[in-house]
Amino acid sequence: MFGSRRSAVVRRLWGKRCWAGSTKSGGGEGGQNAEDPQGGLKLVTHSLFKRLKDEQLELLAQALDARGTDDDRGGCCVRFPRSELRVGKQSYWPQVLTCRLFRWPDLRHLHQLKRLCFCICEDHATVCCNPYHFSRLCEPETPPPPYSKVLPGSNGKNIDDLFERESAREHRANEPSNNMNEDWPDFSLSPRVTREGHWCSVAYWEHRTRVGRLYAVHEPSVGVFCDLPRGTGFCLGHLHVDNRHELVRRTRGKIGGGILLSKEQDGVWAYNRSEHPIFVNSPTLGHPRSRTLSVHKVLPGYSIKVFDYDRSFVLQQTVGLDFPDGPYDPNSIRISFAKGWGPCYSRQFITSCPCWLEILLNHT
Repeated sequence: MFGSRRSAVVRRLWGKRCWAGSTKSGGGEGGQNAEDPQGGLKLVTHSLFKRLKDEQLELLAQALDARGTDDDRGGCCVRFPRSELRVGKQSYWPQVLTCRLFRWPDLRHLHQLKRLCFCICEDHATVCCNPYHFSRLCEPETPPPPYSKVLPGSNGKNIDDLFERESAREHRANEPSNNMNEDWPDFSLSPRVTREGHWCSVAYWEHRTRVGRLYAVHEPSVGVFCDLPRGTGFCLGHLHVDNRHELVRRTRGKIGGGILLSKEQDGVWAYNRSEHPIFVNSPTLGHPRSRTLSVHKVLPGYSIKVFDYDRSFVLQQTVGLDFPDGPYDPNSIRISFAKGWGPCYSRQFITSCPCWLEILLNHT
């Protein structure tokens, strides 16, 4: 009887596997299929299931059933010994394997993933293989921009070197390694966040009209959503407007699970939990003196660092607040749901987007 129950859970897990071109279990996150004709992936998956305890198998099945929307934590951690699974010459990290099986069939490397802020599996003995405790990292659209050539007060020192060192450090942190005991890159929440003060305020806009009050964020992370079941955070579905425009109503229907904002060690991150793209812009995402607005498209299931505190500090030292293209707020982030804006889109200004957020960072 006990074995039959375990077998039933394993069958449930196999039934939720992503196939070629599938959008199943990820809201459009699936890509090209990664099935291997030799069956190595199937063998290593059987090995993973065998090594998971009954309780961990059930937690994995529950996370897949809920697709990360059961609460703000995306389900419980599914712990697995910190070691690679090997079949012949092929080796797989367990978290890469489950993410590849159940969310992104085209996933290949550990450095393509970001462990989300609510995952608490941080010890050296185990890793978490709940695929909804991870997101895909947005690849840089362009090389890191030359923010400025000379930092005032630095005796003419070229600060391109600063950003080259920073880029190299980030690359090394995300670089795949054969060392099975290497620590996961530090994506932990910022220790500077306290309940006494707020680190940001969130404003929700519909076109040019702000709806509701500013939402002050005291916790290290916050969900902004429309209809996420049992979610906590800023629920846009509670904000009512008489005679809403039809386009706004349709766009609100696409927000769903919305986004997760988190203040972490290296900056502010946004994770797209909806089933539609979001579009983001901030002072640290583009060239500060460019007349071309830099708006980044973030697909469902992906994360992007929307604000970098170190780069923001350098920017304010080098370019100040005299921005050549008009008013410039060095501590704000703008995020639009489902609709893009800027030079590549029909909407030139974010105020033309039906539903969007303004994130006002507090540095006090």
